[in-house]
Amino acid sequence: MTFEELKSKFAAGEIDTVLACTIDMQGRLMGKRFHAAHFIDSAWEETHCCNYLLATDLMMATPDGYAATSWEMGYGDYVMKPDLSTLRVMPWLEATVMVICDVLDHHSHDEVPHSPRAMLKKQVARAEALGFTPMMATELEFFLFEKSFDEIRRSGFRDLATLSGYNEDYNIQMTSREEHVMRPVRNHLYAAGLPIENSKGEAETGQEELNIKYAPALDTAEYHTIAKHAVKEIAHQQGHAVSFLPKWAPDKVGSSSHVHQSLWQDGSPAFYDADDRLGMSPLMKSYTAGMLKYAKDYMYFLAPYINSYKRFQVGSFAPTRIIWSIDNRTAGFRLCGAGTKGVRIECRVGGSDINPYTAMAAMLAAGLKGIEEKLELQPAFTGDAYATDAAQLPTTLRDAREALLASDMLRAAFGDGVVTHYARAAEVEIEDFNRAVTDYEIARGFEMA
Repeated sequence: MTFEELKSKFAAGEIDTVLACTIDMQGRLMGKRFHAAHFIDSAWEETHCCNYLLATDLMMATPDGYAATSWEMGYGDYVMKPDLSTLRVMPWLEATVMVICDVLDHHSHDEVPHSPRAMLKKQVARAEALGFTPMMATELEFFLFEKSFDEIRRSGFRDLATLSGYNEDYNIQMTSREEHVMRPVRNHLYAAGLPIENSKGEAETGQEELNIKYAPALDTAEYHTIAKHAVKEIAHQQGHAVSFLPKWAPDKVGSSSHVHQSLWQDGSPAFYDADDRLGMSPLMKSYTAGMLKYAKDYMYFLAPYINSYKRFQVGSFAPTRIIWSIDNRTAGFRLCGAGTKGVRIECRVGGSDINPYTAMAAMLAAGLKGIEEKLELQPAFTGDAYATDAAQLPTTLRDAREALLASDMLRAAFGDGVVTHYARAAEVEIEDFNRAVTDYEIARGFEMA
């Protein structure tokens, strides 16, 4: 939707609300609901938000320890600058459109460097300077539950029951029972301008997957964020809850968010080489080698919470080793589309809780570094990657935080301040969890300790 179309639809009484949204550290939409008249009159140029929106935890607490924002600094404003190219209808909300905003420093009007959107834009610009367009796609996996968010919250998140009681991997019969949720999801998102491909049952009870066609990296991040938001709102409208928590039960397979990626040049896939046995260009090999070399460095952005690491279990289809293979779902990095123009690398590490902006930015930074260093790609692994002694991915958030802090590659890509900011976010999560007393501890030690 163009700004002129918005004006026309407002004049015709078709639109009355504009959501002006930023992306927070957790990858959520944060912002304001404008009356369309005021947005058209002035707010289309800019509005404001508190700078703690880029320094909160999942529960919107404002922990200290951030250099960018603090009680000592008084929690001032950021500027929200609407990117009018992102205007789109939100068909599941009456008479509503949304726009994504860049986050700017109130004084300099420069983009805030730790803003997720700014981080991705910076790496996209880096690729473009080399003559490449990063193309990516994400898979969204989640669980659909019988009861509503409110019912589940009031129950203390106990006795959770998924909408389906069976493993519904590709099962049409099972997913037909969920069409009152998934059909509106597909149709509303398509009407909002997202190139929806399909939904399907995933490999667990009540687990769903939504697939969106590949696109330029920034568009893909926006599609992912909007889709995740929409799934929650549409499920709520139908009286159900949905969860993107990577591991909600110990006996259930976790939810991932695989990221497919390639570089294009002049409208053609730069990863493709017709003369190569697998169709991999030297550029693709160096990019993939960079992703492997620096996998530990950017692990935090693929697994940003304590729960994220509960997903990485042998035999769970969640990878544990830093290795690539050809069409092999046990490996952390899977070559897809071998021998075709659709050749690409799929990172299978990230969970359903990723912030797509920061995750894609970090992987792109690693891949571009591999190109700059002209890295050679190790031979493809064959067999069960769980059984190999290849280097292991970080197994805890603490390990990932340490790798993040030690990463010269990410410091060069994002700046010291950005790395330190997100390392503090990891530390906040660890501190909060360490204060918690879990059901596991009580049941295990109440009498026996």
